[in-house]
Amino acid sequence: MQIGIDSFVATSTNTTSGNAISPAERLGNLLEEITLADETGLDAFGIGEHHRSEFLDSAPAVILAAAAARTQRIRLNSAVTVLSAADPVRVFQEFATLDLISKGRAELVVGRGSFTEAFPLFGLNVRDYDSLFAEKLELLLKLRAEPHVTWAGRHRAPLTGQGVYPRPFQDSIPIWLGVGGTPASFVRAGTLGLPLMVAIIGGDPRHFRPLIDLYRQAGKEAGHKPEVLKVGLHCLGFVGQTTAAAKDDFFPGYAESFTRIGKERGWPPTTRAQFEAVAGPNGALLIGDPGTVAEKVVRLSKDLGGISRLNFQMTVAAVPHEKMLESIRLLGTEVAPRVR
Repeated sequence: MQIGIDSFVATSTNTTSGNAISPAERLGNLLEEITLADETGLDAFGIGEHHRSEFLDSAPAVILAAAAARTQRIRLNSAVTVLSAADPVRVFQEFATLDLISKGRAELVVGRGSFTEAFPLFGLNVRDYDSLFAEKLELLLKLRAEPHVTWAGRHRAPLTGQGVYPRPFQDSIPIWLGVGGTPASFVRAGTLGLPLMVAIIGGDPRHFRPLIDLYRQAGKEAGHKPEVLKVGLHCLGFVGQTTAAAKDDFFPGYAESFTRIGKERGWPPTTRAQFEAVAGPNGALLIGDPGTVAEKVVRLSKDLGGISRLNFQMTVAAVPHEKMLESIRLLGTEVAPRVR
């Protein structure tokens, strides 16, 4: 199993002074975190995409390219590319360029995103949410397969054989399909033979087993080999020297983030009791000391029929930079070796 980290590059505040950390400093801290993840032997680092004031990741390929120049072996992926609101040609060009800079370490996780701000920002109608994604995924896969594409669709001007360059370092950039809980999305990934990245941010992860089985069955029926049908997880997590310390460090920012989002979506404020429940043995949060987290990861993989990659989303909570570095160090040097 590969172990990695995903970051949404949330803005943050200095917990000592109470002052907001400048965007430039926050991005500098992020690059230090990615460099440490590479040095400690983690397998992947992903950058999300949002178009909101509380995030700095609207251009993930740019951030990943800066990280590529500082790292040696870690794989660099989007988490996720909001493909519905993007031009697949430009997405392919950006990640092919990243692949050249990183000498073959670029990957894409494409999805529809959990926010809708990108649609009006780029002149798109959110009512076309599903058809936009299906059409653009089709085009992206064609662009990956061949440099000259003839293609036509509803939402973009046709291609009539133009060349799309540069071509990547890898023969084929890995493209994962990022999904939530919609059965049709799991079936689509299986039918296309794409690796699956499942976002699990709450509840009991075992509830996803029927959907993952559906993915594998759809892939089998479409003629894809089992080794092609990889399953990855994007889970909230944090590692500390002790489980109590990890929870105390993570909870304040976690509660603030989910309470803020909850106001937009009609959820009640997040409580410590709710947090403790979802951080428990059968909950989705991977929080604790290295032994506790490693044990939970292995159990989660067994429960879901075998996981190829697990990326920890550690930045949903505004944790001080030094504590984030310590958590990354523990994840790379203690959790990942135990899991492997």
